[in-house]
Amino acid sequence: MTEKHDLETRRKRALYRAQHRGTQEMDILIGGYVAAHLSGLDAAMLDRLETLMDHEETDLQAWLMGQRDIPGDVDRGLIDAIRDHKLGQV
Repeated sequence: MTEKHDLETRRKRALYRAQHRGTQEMDILIGGYVAAHLSGLDAAMLDRLETLMDHEETDLQAWLMGQRDIPGDVDRGLIDAIRDHKLGQV
């Protein structure tokens, strides 16, 4: 498998995972961000995204909605990017 093919496979998996979170709100927030940025996601960004999506759904939703403070070990930059993407669509 070539590196480019492997990257495309990871992108597709990340998109599916982002759009099938379990709640419609999260599907829209994370799925919308990933869909809009899919072709530009490199391996490092996919690593960040996959790590973020490994968190519990309720925690992730609370951080994205601003209902709870984001812990120091969580990728605040990526959460802000997802929020900014959605706010730019409003």
